[in-house]
Amino acid sequence: MKILVTGGLGFIGHNVVRVLESFRHEVAIIDNKTNYGIIPQKELDYLMLERLCRIQTRDICIADISESFDDSIFENVDVVIHLASFPRQKVVNANPQWGSRIMSEGLLNLLELSVKHKIKKFVYISSSMVYGNFGKHEFFDGMDEAADCRPLGQYGIMKLAGEWLVEDYNRHSNLNYTIIRPSAIYGPYDVEDRVVSKFIITAMRDGVLQVNGENDELDFTYIDDAAMGIALAAVSDDALNTTYNITRGQSHTLLDAAKLAINIVGKGKIQINSRDNNFPQRGQLNTLRARSDFGYYPTVDIEEGFQEYYDWLIQSTKLK
Repeated sequence: MKILVTGGLGFIGHNVVRVLESFRHEVAIIDNKTNYGIIPQKELDYLMLERLCRIQTRDICIADISESFDDSIFENVDVVIHLASFPRQKVVNANPQWGSRIMSEGLLNLLELSVKHKIKKFVYISSSMVYGNFGKHEFFDGMDEAADCRPLGQYGIMKLAGEWLVEDYNRHSNLNYTIIRPSAIYGPYDVEDRVVSKFIITAMRDGVLQVNGENDELDFTYIDDAAMGIALAAVSDDALNTTYNITRGQSHTLLDAAKLAINIVGKGKIQINSRDNNFPQRGQLNTLRARSDFGYYPTVDIEEGFQEYYDWLIQSTKLK
């Protein structure tokens, strides 16, 4: 089938493209190559070149999805995987109006085009941030998809609103969908400004790792597992009109993650700060639904994932 990946040159996006190509699907890409106003342009240019070298697809439309653009790239597309978004809460907080244009108007443009071109399925990449604080739940093997969503902050609110928009297009236009909620994705070819990136790179510089809330937990998910889960959900006939957690399914504290980074790198120090109350208290997510419906089995534990990421950082530093 032909699959269109928005944000297909991004950290997650280009890895999803690689998996789809390995499945022998035809892939097209929309991307605007933005630095979100916070990523150093030199770093982004380097990563974009590296990511392009890892994929075969050259059917690429450079466009801002919040504005009108040539929609011929939608021709003969069966599935849209929508990854083009502001990537995390910090970036939205820095420019909420721009974030809203991309995350709301951009999504609406893509939904309208998907209806126009009779797309068979729209895959919306949401976030575990939609849950808000992870409280006690009737299931003790992680937050599952049936839990109430009470997001804290504009990023989580916009992601949840996006889920509702996608579901509404299914209601009034019969546009099939799959909603994916990932968590704390990390790994090679990511930008420096994310929690795992910061920990490992700061340790490499023998700096001080800032732990904002030593007992706060995240379900750290290696990029290969996340990309495989998204691709499997996109091509599965058993994942229609359903929401899935796509994570490792194991949580670790920020302090343990910082200690692991220092242990792998061999240097660095830790400073423990009060938690940032602008972010929800999160933890482990339950992935049983994804396992049952389309065989999602994440395999990379945090120790292996951090080591893989560190090894890549060492090599990429040599190449720069």
